[in-house]
Amino acid sequence: MAFTFVDLFAGIGGFHGALTALGGNCVYASEIDKDASRIYSRNWGMIPEGDITLAANETKMEVPEHDVLVGGFPCQPFSKSGKQQGMDEARGTLFWNIARIIEVRQPKIVLLENVRNIAGPRHEHEWEVIIQTLRQLGYRVSSIPLVVSAHRIHPDFGGRPQVRERVFIAATRTGKPGSLLGEEPGLPDLSRFEENWDFHQWNLSRDLPLDKKLTSVEKRLTSLSEAELEWIEVWNDFVVSYKEKNPIGRLPGFPIWVDDWVVTKDLKIPRGTPEWKANFLRKNAEFYTSNKRMLDKWMRKHNDLSSFPPSRRKFEWQAQDAKSLLETIMHFRPSGIRAKKASSVPALVAITQTTVLGKQKRRLTIREAARLQGLPEWFDFLDQSQSQSFKQLGNGVNIGGVYNVMKAQVLRDLDLLGSESKLVKAILNSPNSPDEYLLSFHAPSLGKNASVKVSPLKAKSSLPSA
Repeated sequence: MAFTFVDLFAGIGGFHGALTALGGNCVYASEIDKDASRIYSRNWGMIPEGDITLAANETKMEVPEHDVLVGGFPCQPFSKSGKQQGMDEARGTLFWNIARIIEVRQPKIVLLENVRNIAGPRHEHEWEVIIQTLRQLGYRVSSIPLVVSAHRIHPDFGGRPQVRERVFIAATRTGKPGSLLGEEPGLPDLSRFEENWDFHQWNLSRDLPLDKKLTSVEKRLTSLSEAELEWIEVWNDFVVSYKEKNPIGRLPGFPIWVDDWVVTKDLKIPRGTPEWKANFLRKNAEFYTSNKRMLDKWMRKHNDLSSFPPSRRKFEWQAQDAKSLLETIMHFRPSGIRAKKASSVPALVAITQTTVLGKQKRRLTIREAARLQGLPEWFDFLDQSQSQSFKQLGNGVNIGGVYNVMKAQVLRDLDLLGSESKLVKAILNSPNSPDEYLLSFHAPSLGKNASVKVSPLKAKSSLPSA
């Protein structure tokens, strides 16, 4: 292998897949969740260590030397100790343990990942401390958050039809600790991996792809209940009826609240109602008033939705010109049923909000969800529950996102890394897409005779020159 890496907060191994495909060799991994650790070991051939706070602290450093440090670390609130804004303020958090490893081992590249909100107003202080700490340790890093989503990446470079915005922190060692605290180097440029691609053109059936034949177990785990099928049938009748009455106009994009339908002249908004809610109440009243005959007929036909729980008497249309619910994907949310265009799916979060496929009238399978994260067809979840697998996927990192951010970071920092270094050559000469490598990768635990299904995804274009 051309370079070594450590995989912190490793989950089930999204970073491992990306870095291995780039030519790296994992020399250390940590994951405190035993279930995730078991899946990691099964698929990547190494058992992660446990609590990183016990392995990397002021008195102990069990993390070995390495070239690249990666990890999707938890965001924790930092203390606010005056004007220090550095490692001291991160003390007691998991980021401090990351910083301690960086301080001692001084990897050439650090790539961290977190949720979008880490760079939002609620974590403004944490973000400032993270950037300041990395700069104090001698790393080039931008204070501007690098927001990446797999659905914007061209499929030839490992993109996936999942809207999953995550913030990456790309830091490269300068060898001059504390000397570049005010430098703004600019973000790694991912445009070369996103250009010539209209992400509105994703098609789940074709590009994921969706499975056409399911096993009996998959059918059972992805099937919808009678109540869920009824919700789809009734709201589909609503969509079709409205479009027949309004063949030119679109369905409203605001949330439709059946329980708040009144004619405009009878609308009464209680004092103290938040303006956002008052706005929705007014819009629902106007919508009902304009379509009263059709809506009353629809309600009578379906017994006023009397069997529906309150959250299923709410509906939100985000599917543009789709003709029916069968042309959409849906999510049964606590705030109502949301229908979206059947292209990119929202970020995987939990089984309770798993994407429902309108045409197939079922949920995503675990294998389809794994594809959304860029995991190869041979990836094995062993005998664990579906809910546990979805939880792990929801907490994971997208392989294509990591893969292309790392390439972009190396291109940005060639002056620091050296264009002739083994690390740089390995990363920039790696395949266009991680899929090309992962198709043929066999972790030691799988064995040479393990059955591997080949994914239809295949990169075609060459890597653009720097």
